[in-house]
Parts: sequence; structure tokens; C-alpha cells
Amino acid sequence: MDRRAFLHTTAMTAALGLPGTVHGQGATAPAPRPPAATSARKFKLKYAPHFGMFENSAGKDLFDQLKFMADQGFTALEDNGMMGRTPELQAQLGEAMTRLGIQMGVFVIQTGGNNSDRFTTGKPENPAQFRKACEAAVEVARRCNAKWMTVVPGAFERKLPIGLQHGNVIDTLRAGVDVLEKANLVMVLEPLSDNPDQFLRTSDQTYMICRAVNSPACKILFDMYHMQRNEGHMIPHIDYAWSEIGYFQIGDNPGRKEPGTGEVNYRNIFKHAHEKMQADNRDFIFGMEHGNAFPGREGEQKLIDAYVAADTF
Repeated sequence: MDRRAFLHTTAMTAALGLPGTVHGQGATAPAPRPPAATSARKFKLKYAPHFGMFENSAGKDLFDQLKFMADQGFTALEDNGMMGRTPELQAQLGEAMTRLGIQMGVFVIQTGGNNSDRFTTGKPENPAQFRKACEAAVEVARRCNAKWMTVVPGAFERKLPIGLQHGNVIDTLRAGVDVLEKANLVMVLEPLSDNPDQFLRTSDQTYMICRAVNSPACKILFDMYHMQRNEGHMIPHIDYAWSEIGYFQIGDNPGRKEPGTGEVNYRNIFKHAHEKMQADNRDFIFGMEHGNAFPGREGEQKLIDAYVAADTF
């Protein structure tokens, strides 16, 4: 299963409306101005839901969903498909998040998909293509007030030795950081577990690449669902890669649902990360890149309750 498939349908369905409507992809009218968040709940960490996660409770309107998230105490949002939205809608969402006290998390830089050949193959056009994608991402980030953008370095090139593939990936990424550094933005590289053809798979491999790229604009997206599947030993691996981690994502395993539905002790992991953050004066967003374990409004409340429980440390 493609790692974005379960999010793509809900996120894009929520975003798409009839042309000329306020919240659709053809949006031209001004966005509504939701009031400031009123939640008394204060999570210790910045957990970031995505559009579609609470649509049974808030409805399909994206701005109503943002208001609901804020009212539940969430202070961040991630939207993988932000680059696919119109510039008008990107700006409207950025303004609404500012009013609600919600920080924008990651969106995905469009580089041809998770199994793209634009990184490992060493084709001469790869760096320029990636640079162009990063230039487009800078404009999106400016409109929606984003800082972090997900990059997946594609698939293995089975005809090349692994060392050459690493070199090709590093060269391509360096073309992108030249753009992102100037805008004070950060790409976060995500190792995946979806299928064995994907090049980037573990946190230590990603750490090595980030150190080789040697830029504050290239860090690790530590998706704990994928890392549990690929390497386990989660807390030590977080410590090993700590200096190069720029962003976290969440998903219990098996099932890729909210904390408490699988084998991962998220309360302990959140506690450990929170303590290290305080000791090192660092801050992270923790993206809720997973599905809902239970359907309907009751399932959405159970998801919220799961985060309240995991945040109690």
C-alpha cells in the first residue's frame, strides 16, 4: 500500500468542491474568519492532525475542520497534498491557521511519487528537476506559512551499486538545499517501509545522507510507524539520530492507526522525546499521519482520547 494512499482520498475529497466555491480548488472568494480557538486542553507536544481525520465531527469544510482541531487543543496541522491546492486556497488556509494558533507542518514536495527515479539513477537532469520542485515548494510554503517539506528519495536503481546510488541521492538533494536554505526552509527525508523497492529505509541511513548533504535545510522525518516496522528499538534510534531529526510522524503498528491500537508504547516515546526537547531547547511537530481505528464521530472521539492518554506523562 502506498504510504499516502489512505490520506490522499480523504484529504483531496475534503478539499475539492465545485468551481467558484469558497473552499474548493477553484476558490476565489475570501475565506471565512473562524474565531480563535477556545480549547482549555493543552497537549505537551504539537500533535498535527490532517484534513479528513475529523470530518464526521466537523463536516467536510476545511475551515470548519481547522476550527474543530483547534477547539480540541491541537496546535499544528499537516497536509501532504498542499502543493496540489490552488494558490488562493493555500493562502486562505495559512491565514486561518494563523488566526487559530495552528502551526503548519509538512506538505510533500512533488517529485514524481514515492518510487520516483529522480534521485538514485544519476540522470544528468535529476538535480535541475529537483531544484525546480523545491522552487515551487518555496512559493507554497510562503503562502501557507510552512517550514518543513517531505521528500522521499525514490526507488532503488537495481543496475547501480548502492554506494553510487547514495552519491546520486546526495548530489540531487544538494541542488535542492541551495534553494531552501535561502528561504530558511527545511526538507525532511522520510525512510519508508511500504515496499522493498524504496531506497531510503532506516534512520541511520538517513542520518548518513543528512550529514553528507551538510545543510540545515536537510533533516530526517522520523516516521515512527515506518521505523517500528523497519528497525524497531525506537527510543535508542531516536537518540542516535537526534541531531539530524527535524520532524516526527506517528502511527501505531500493526494497522497504522492512533496510539494505543498497536504494539508501540507511545506514552513512553513521547515522554522521552519531550524530556530531550526540554534539555536541548528544541521543538518538533508530531504529525498524525495515520488512519482512524474506529468509524464515525465516536471513532474520532476515541482518537482524541487516545492522544490525551498518550500525552499523560
